[in-house]
Amino acid sequence: MSEPASAALLARMMELHPSEIELSLDRTWRLLDALGNPQDKLPPVIHIAGTNGKGSTLAMIRAGLEAAGQRVHAYTSPHLVRFHERILLAGEEISEPALCALLERVLEANAGQSVTFFEATTCAAFAAFADTPADALLLEVGMGGRMDTTNVVETPRLTVITPVALDHQSFLGDTVPEIAGEKAGILKRRVPCIVARQQEAALEVIEARADRLGAPILAHGQHWHSWEERGRLVFQDETGLLDLPLPALSGPHQINNAGTALAALRELGLSEPACEAAVTQVRWSARMQRLTVGPLKVAAPEAEFWLDGGHNAHAAEAIAATLRTLPARPTHLVFALLNNRDPQSYLAPLSDLADSVTAVPIPDEPSAADPSALAEAARALGLPALEAPDVARAVSDIVQSQPQARILICGSLYQAGAVLRENG
Repeated sequence: MSEPASAALLARMMELHPSEIELSLDRTWRLLDALGNPQDKLPPVIHIAGTNGKGSTLAMIRAGLEAAGQRVHAYTSPHLVRFHERILLAGEEISEPALCALLERVLEANAGQSVTFFEATTCAAFAAFADTPADALLLEVGMGGRMDTTNVVETPRLTVITPVALDHQSFLGDTVPEIAGEKAGILKRRVPCIVARQQEAALEVIEARADRLGAPILAHGQHWHSWEERGRLVFQDETGLLDLPLPALSGPHQINNAGTALAALRELGLSEPACEAAVTQVRWSARMQRLTVGPLKVAAPEAEFWLDGGHNAHAAEAIAATLRTLPARPTHLVFALLNNRDPQSYLAPLSDLADSVTAVPIPDEPSAADPSALAEAARALGLPALEAPDVARAVSDIVQSQPQARILICGSLYQAGAVLRENG
């Protein structure tokens, strides 16, 4: 199948700046000005930052808003299968013709000047959102918050900070308080902020910035609570109590993400039916996603397949908590990671749950970690570890000895995207 025309335009954008990541807003402001400042013409914005849970929380808020009859834009990154996933216009992925026209418009406005890929594509998304009517825009931070390209909306309707943990230390800081300070950079004067369950050190930083800005805080443990009770999700805030089904997304950590989303929806004035829809109608790929179709399942019909794109220790802890809720079954990890990640910190929370690790490369990803290094990290934790040239071979090797194995493909959203292209 030939590549869509948008692929060539996206490739041109990749060449406009030599650095993959460079946190600055100067180039963004210049390009937005050349585009007519679309960031000033957006529907009400819900701006979401955090280390983990941003995507799941955004997806639940979206499900609730759409159940209430609202037209919702959404901006997320990275994509799993194709770039179009990043830009949802009134609930639908941007079309190929619309994306091509949009990218050509941005390239022309940029006039060959230096701009990073994320800056250029985010500015393109703002232009699309400004041109298409909607009731709300769910805007996910790319990295950090304070200097993130999305942080150009002067007065969002609401900000949300999901759990903060160590990640991207080379850009955001070496400690949780430093990283929390970057995330809290999305807070705006007098704009309410929903704060998920946090480490105390992170919460103190967020509260201090909110106090300086006069931004009302609605924080987990103070203003709202969420928990599981008798197979139900219970949410309570100052308005009252909600008794809801458990989230459609798997894992105990989704109770916390659901609470954050529900707190946001309550702040936005949504009804109980919309809140219930937020947790029951949500869909979000590669977050402890059960794979039940596709070539992998055909090749190993007795195996149980799970897919997760989380890439840091905090995500691995959530995966481990989910695995502990499942019936006992031999569990084998098919593991890939980018080379700027620490494999031992990721694998440590899973080391007492996994029977083996098979390290694989990430297809077409030059920044993928060497499988031999990943296998060595697993062995250092006492885990039996092998290498395979790809996911299919890893699965084949596992099921030869254990046809009914539980197989978790994990460690990278890029790997998850590749798996979904073949097995989604």
